[in-house]
Amino acid sequence: METEENRLQDLMKRTAVALKRAQVPFALCGGYAAWARGAPEPEHDADFLVAEADASRVGEALVAGGLEVQEPPEDWLLKVVDGEAFVDVLWRAGGKPVDPSLVARADVLPVLSVEMPVLTATDVLITKLAALDEHYCDFSRLLPTARALREQVDWEHVRREVAHNDFAVVFLLLLERLDVV
Repeated sequence: METEENRLQDLMKRTAVALKRAQVPFALCGGYAAWARGAPEPEHDADFLVAEADASRVGEALVAGGLEVQEPPEDWLLKVVDGEAFVDVLWRAGGKPVDPSLVARADVLPVLSVEMPVLTATDVLITKLAALDEHYCDFSRLLPTARALREQVDWEHVRREVAHNDFAVVFLLLLERLDVV
C-alpha cells in the first residue's frame, strides 16, 4: 500500500530525474536536503532550487518527464503534483534570486537510490534561516536540523550570510546558548 510519504518520495525522485535528463542544473534543498545529510525526515514536501536564469526551462523539462506541473500565483516557483504530494521547484529563496553558484556548490549524493545534487549543510542552514521573518519564525522545526547538521556546517559563514536577518541572528544565539554551536 502506497503511503503519502512514499508518494512524496517517488515524486521527488521523478522530479530529480526529469531535471537531470533535461540538463537543468538543480539542487535538492530544504528538509529533504537536510535529511540526506542526517537530519530528521520532513513530513511536508520536497524542494529543489534552480538558478533564476534556468526558470524558463523548468516547466518544459518536468512536463517532458511525464510530471503534472502547476503554476501557483507566486511567480518564483512551480509545483509538481501527484495527488496530495507536491514538490516545489524554486528560483527565488529568501526573497532573492537563486544564484547559479549556490546550485553549483551542491554535492551529488544518493537520495533514495537516485544520485542528485544536494545543497551543502551550510547552504541548507543559510537558506532555512533566510526564510525566517515576522510571518514565519518556527525555531522548533529548525532546532533538530541544526543539531543534526552542526558538525557539517561552517557556522562563521552562516553568521555572515544571515547577519542582516534579526530572526536568524536570534536563532544562532539560541544555538550558542544551548551549546549546539
